[in-house]
Amino acid sequence: MTHPLDRAVFNALTTRLSRFTTADSGPDAARLDPEVGVFLAAADGSAASREALGVLARLHPGGGLVEREAGLMAGVLPEGVPVAAQVALVQMTATALTPAGSAQRLDGAIEVLGEADAPAMLALATLTKPGPFRSRTRELGPFVGIKQDGVLVAMAGRRLRVDGFTELSGVCTHPDHRGKGYAAALSRAVVSEILVTGEAAFLHAFADHEATIAFYRGLGFETRARMIYTSLGEA
Repeated sequence: MTHPLDRAVFNALTTRLSRFTTADSGPDAARLDPEVGVFLAAADGSAASREALGVLARLHPGGGLVEREAGLMAGVLPEGVPVAAQVALVQMTATALTPAGSAQRLDGAIEVLGEADAPAMLALATLTKPGPFRSRTRELGPFVGIKQDGVLVAMAGRRLRVDGFTELSGVCTHPDHRGKGYAAALSRAVVSEILVTGEAAFLHAFADHEATIAFYRGLGFETRARMIYTSLGEA
């Protein structure tokens, strides 16, 4: 039996996030609504699953897959759909947060972000590129943020959910406000809420971003597996 995080995208889209998938998703392959996110995944490497995945990739171009390196070699990519890019990731998990120590005083309160914040959230994510973020990605949250003079300058939230795990995602800070402890404070707030439910937290980070990986280790995350993010091109 594989670990639920080995196929986190498929497991999430066919269970706890199924309400966010396209109407043409099914048991062989599923795709997030393109306004919500880019992810799609097949059930396995069978011919039926790969065919279903290819159909979804063509109907909803610009999709992306997150799979373990071994999974890609097993053939979970759709046939006939070009690969635009592939990026190495690390998947990290946390079952407890490290002690916060002497917390840096925040010059802004952490608040839950709502529908009225949607344009600012998309603008901040577009500027800082924490990962795929679309017009309705916020609905996967909740997301929390920090504002300065009414302007959103940092945020973090939740994304994928599978049995026993919820993903920390969308952690980003405006370049003019980095170094103020916002990312750590927001990440701790989100992870604390995940842990209190009895679940563990997980995340994906670029494998070559050593500073980012070290940052999350400092919060209590440990690397669980190496993954690959595959961005699909136009068929």
